[in-house]
Amino acid sequence: MRKVWKEVQGWGISIIIGFVLSILIGIFVIQPYKVDGHSMEPTLKDSQRIYAWKIKHTLDKLPKYGDIVIVDSRVDRSRTFMDDLLEHPIINLFSGQADNEIFYVKRVIGLPGDTIEIKDGHVYRNGVQLSEPYIKEQMNLGPAQTWEVPQGDVFVMGDNRNHSNDSRSIGPVPLDHVMGIDFK
Repeated sequence: MRKVWKEVQGWGISIIIGFVLSILIGIFVIQPYKVDGHSMEPTLKDSQRIYAWKIKHTLDKLPKYGDIVIVDSRVDRSRTFMDDLLEHPIINLFSGQADNEIFYVKRVIGLPGDTIEIKDGHVYRNGVQLSEPYIKEQMNLGPAQTWEVPQGDVFVMGDNRNHSNDSRSIGPVPLDHVMGIDFK
């Protein structure tokens, strides 16, 4: 009986260590996300799985122009460590409260200090029209719009501009809301 108890205890400790390590890796290093919707077509497809490097998020580093990032769209509130923990896929699996609709997969268009302007269906950064071979189609024409990207924020847009909820509607995204960068 004592031998069986030792065996069960050994397995239990291994399972707990594995659980803790997977939580830590998911919070600080890499985490899977699912593309929800068509806003990143043609680059990414609906329901496609991507893996986000979270090192830059963990170290509070700026992404680069053109990076595909996962952002928390709830930009009107602060993020905490508890958000990272409670939104982890393993925790969501046990709680049954996965809410992928708060996470957007987008492309970085503007960094702190940039002026982003949309006019005549084109995007301009600091007065220079961007060459964007990755977009699905030219944006529908609408009124010209301009945003100043504040320090500590980024400006993101989907590649399928006519069908994307992005910084044009939610505003610039705080760096602590950039959950990770797509692992290519």
